[in-house]
Amino acid sequence: MIKSISLFLIVLISLQTTKAQDLYMPRNIKNAYAKGTRSATGAPGANYWQNTGVYDINVTVHADTRSISGAEKIAYSNNSPDTLKTFTIRFVNNLHKPGAPRSGFYGSDFLTSGLHISSFKINGEVYNVNSDGWGTVNDVRLNSVMLPHTTATLEIEWDYPLSKQSGREGQIDSTTFYCAYSYPRVSVYDDYNGWDRIPHSDRQEFYNDFNDYTLNVTAPKNFVVWATGDLLNPDEVLQVTPAQRLKASYTSDNVIHIAGFDEMQQGKITQQNDWNTWKFKASHITDVCFAVSKNYVWDAASVIVDTKNNRRASVQSAYNDTSKDFHSYTKWAQHSLSYFSTQWPGVPYPFSKMTNFQGYADMEYPMMINDATTKNLSFAQMVEDHEIAHTYFPFYMGINETRYAYMDEGWATTWEYLIGIDEVGKNVADSVYRNFRIRRYINDASTEEDQPIITMSTQVSGAGYGNNSYGKASLSYLALKDMLGDDLFKKALHNYMNNWNGKHPIPWDYFYSINTGSGQNLNWFWDNWFFSNNYIDLKISNVQSKSKKTIILINNVGGFAIPFDVVLTTKDGQQKTQHFTPAVWKDNQKQITVTIENKDALSSVKIDGGIFMDATPSDNVLQL
Repeated sequence: MIKSISLFLIVLISLQTTKAQDLYMPRNIKNAYAKGTRSATGAPGANYWQNTGVYDINVTVHADTRSISGAEKIAYSNNSPDTLKTFTIRFVNNLHKPGAPRSGFYGSDFLTSGLHISSFKINGEVYNVNSDGWGTVNDVRLNSVMLPHTTATLEIEWDYPLSKQSGREGQIDSTTFYCAYSYPRVSVYDDYNGWDRIPHSDRQEFYNDFNDYTLNVTAPKNFVVWATGDLLNPDEVLQVTPAQRLKASYTSDNVIHIAGFDEMQQGKITQQNDWNTWKFKASHITDVCFAVSKNYVWDAASVIVDTKNNRRASVQSAYNDTSKDFHSYTKWAQHSLSYFSTQWPGVPYPFSKMTNFQGYADMEYPMMINDATTKNLSFAQMVEDHEIAHTYFPFYMGINETRYAYMDEGWATTWEYLIGIDEVGKNVADSVYRNFRIRRYINDASTEEDQPIITMSTQVSGAGYGNNSYGKASLSYLALKDMLGDDLFKKALHNYMNNWNGKHPIPWDYFYSINTGSGQNLNWFWDNWFFSNNYIDLKISNVQSKSKKTIILINNVGGFAIPFDVVLTTKDGQQKTQHFTPAVWKDNQKQITVTIENKDALSSVKIDGGIFMDATPSDNVLQL
């Protein structure tokens, strides 16, 4: 038995090595595999490493000037084998500086003076940095190099104004601020690209290390603070009744109103000190953010997310009492967390809390989302589902969204669709998915913008960015699910997620993890969906009836290996449907012949791709 297992492992390793050689790789990715930081099995290699930091952040919210000031201490560990000569520092909100590169047009209210650093020290040594010339990412050359496997201490003091016209962060109203990316951070130094120096342009999203955070937010009296992490001192910042309500909500299935509008206005929620310091803590997480308001109401409940251990997560919502949709957000989020934990992706929600905050962005953050309000309740729930789904991609797994947006947006779009089936039924979910996610892509006249999904997200222009990141990527994941079947798909998916939970996967790690988890060499499928200029366009070229069989010649004009139904309609109006998975395209991705048992005279043959919308649907039906 031991000999058999050893032989099996040798064969498996050999097979996986062959797989790794089949797919195109840029030279930097090849080097990572050669160095052993990545593995052809899809798991992290024997030499995998990632750097990390312990952040102790203290910030003050100046409501009168609508600005933030802060001081932080970062214990940064260089776990790499490399000697570092610089630190790359990132401050996303410098996007608001007049000279910052941006992906769209913004009005004057968007602009601010940006980050001002008043003190910068490394290991106690003062560095005379001039942050006036900084963008969203900037190098600081070290006076003394940082050796491998050592830790350096950074101490930074800073301030910056909150933008009036923003999206992901900034001023929501005169007494409500959403403060994301509010602290300078050490950018990611990784095994395949070194320092991440790509500027933030407000289109591509984020890439951060897994760090430990202590976040102390000092805010004026009557301002409530919501943040990533566990609130450590509710009795110090809340009055007795709201503190009791909050604690009760941690084990409550029912929604509890922590703070009503009248209570907020009457000063009955926070301790009546001139300033209150709210203390939060979160460990091994990619970011922290916070929000403050003097007028938002506050709801909370909880939900079981780990049925094996009966673990609950807190669900909280902060919003303007006049909004129609946010009154339902806590209940909706309870359902989202339960569904994602037990159904798809079927991994228990990994954090202790989820806070829904009414803002403008429709954007995800660790343990928080920032959604705009809408009167369309069905759409509002779909947006909330999508943002909460991001918990797994990019936060459970540290996706490099800047380079590979399809590795998180595509999955969030997929979970948005699958949970939608549970919430509104398959017909409605299919219709919403087609109209909101796919129709614009498949009918896009600017098809030269339609690049292979594997293309770096920073290199895709116009509609091509959204097509690659959302619709096309999601379709690839749903095509894989159709081909493998739910059980094997989930097994392979969990192999990928278990491999890279708390780490930084790249596309090839996904490909090889799914190969290994499914026990199949799916490189033909990855090549078809990720490395090609394919699109969706099937055509019925010929139909013949022989020996009680209908033989159909189908041309794959667009090239994508998609699932489809063949619908036979008899002359007396009866219909017979047979489903074909993407596996039918494995050997010939241009043309196939399918055979269906049928003895009746036919009036028509139709190909139906369902949510896989065809570019030329007119040739999907042949009248006989």
